[in-house]
Amino acid sequence: MNPGRRIVLATRNPHKVLELRRILGDAGLTDVELVGVDSYPDVPEVPETGDTFEENALLKARAVSRATGQLAVADDSGLCVEALRGMPGVLSARWSGDLGDGGDRDALNLRLVLAQVADVPDERRGAWFECAAVAVFPNGEELVARGRIKGTLTHAPRGANGFGYDPIFLPTDSSRTTAEMSAAEKDAISHRGRAFRALARLLVSADEGE
Repeated sequence: MNPGRRIVLATRNPHKVLELRRILGDAGLTDVELVGVDSYPDVPEVPETGDTFEENALLKARAVSRATGQLAVADDSGLCVEALRGMPGVLSARWSGDLGDGGDRDALNLRLVLAQVADVPDERRGAWFECAAVAVFPNGEELVARGRIKGTLTHAPRGANGFGYDPIFLPTDSSRTTAEMSAAEKDAISHRGRAFRALARLLVSADEGE
């Protein structure tokens, strides 16, 4: 991509900003400045009212691109549990609602999912992480990529890396949860890594076609 290009990552989650910088950089987007939406304090929060990951990602990226005049990149992702009929899905980040007293929302969400599947046997604890990653240009052009990783849920959290539901997600054919993996190991297989590597290829192709 052209040197000096700025991409605004439509998130205020510092963990996700670091992760996306790492993934997009490794995918070849090295001549761009990647900043979180916190660099634009006046950009309002965007309600995630879509029914799908793609709809929510596009809502965020469109709003941030309009507000900043920059190329905006966003994603929406979540944990889908077979025993919960695909939930929490798009509600993953706010699955626990207003439960608790302002504590760690990730921890509250994780504990609620574990409680909901506490009596589910191992053979029915299948789950997957899904991600839709999108880019919206100031001219209205849009790019969409997707990624998914399958696995199962553990019975208790394991590992201190990652965030969200990582400590209870065991990828297929792995003996470690995604929270027990290094950042590089997780990026190589994760739903977000797969989606953003695909999006990076689309961005490079779009830039070459200018």
